[in-house]
Amino acid sequence: MTDDRRSSLRDAGTDLDTARHVPQTPQSTSPSYRLAFADEDFLAKDELRPVRLQLELLKYEMLMDEHQIDSTVVLFGGARIPAPSEKDTARTQTLAELSHFYDEARSFARLMTKKALATGNRDWVVATGGGPGVMEAGNRGAADEGGVSIGLNIVLPFEQAPNSYVTPDLAFNFHYFAIRKMHFLMRARAVCVFPGGFGTLDELFEALTLIQTGRMTPVPFLLFGRAFWEKIINWEALAEAGTISAQDLDLFRFVETAEEAVGIIDAWTPKTRRGEIPGR
Repeated sequence: MTDDRRSSLRDAGTDLDTARHVPQTPQSTSPSYRLAFADEDFLAKDELRPVRLQLELLKYEMLMDEHQIDSTVVLFGGARIPAPSEKDTARTQTLAELSHFYDEARSFARLMTKKALATGNRDWVVATGGGPGVMEAGNRGAADEGGVSIGLNIVLPFEQAPNSYVTPDLAFNFHYFAIRKMHFLMRARAVCVFPGGFGTLDELFEALTLIQTGRMTPVPFLLFGRAFWEKIINWEALAEAGTISAQDLDLFRFVETAEEAVGIIDAWTPKTRRGEIPGR
């Protein structure tokens, strides 16, 4: 991060460096002597949760601003979906059959990155969860075109490093799922959801709920693979039951190919946020 300071007061970074070089005494090596903002044990305390939430929101917001990223295209999807060349390693036959969506995600990211490059990587920048599977495909497609892409990883007990196609300076790591999901959507100009599991479903319904309730401006919301989505979710039953309105089914579209998705995005006309929820 750059430090464009307007203050004449001594900056925190200088004090942090000075504190590292003080003479080693029983007093200076005591945990109580650490600068509060440099004390990891202190920052990890339960009482500091509000501060950590704020820091996690602010750090990545500042980094995105420094890179002058104004809008993103978000790709959600399963970490377990292999590339077609590796479908023989899939845990189930269904995952093997879904492997073509790896290539669709990669192709879609390539096409969107062409649009991003035309804006100087300010708009239409691909953003994924930074992991394997569909996420890797999205970052890989951006790298194919020589563009940048974002990876919003989260610390999990079994999590690996970010996939190797994420732009290093845009590889982020989160502790809080809630703040991570905010960053996914704060700059989202389109949301594309590929087949996936619990995490993908969580992200899908969080984003749809925000649009449904008028908390988020409508954007192109595309579900890749109608057969998959209609098999695992009975969308019509929700509308028939009255738990959602029939109009809510218009908040998203099914697509099968990267080209179809880009066509919908290119033809999109801006819409205003909902002022009321149909059916309420």
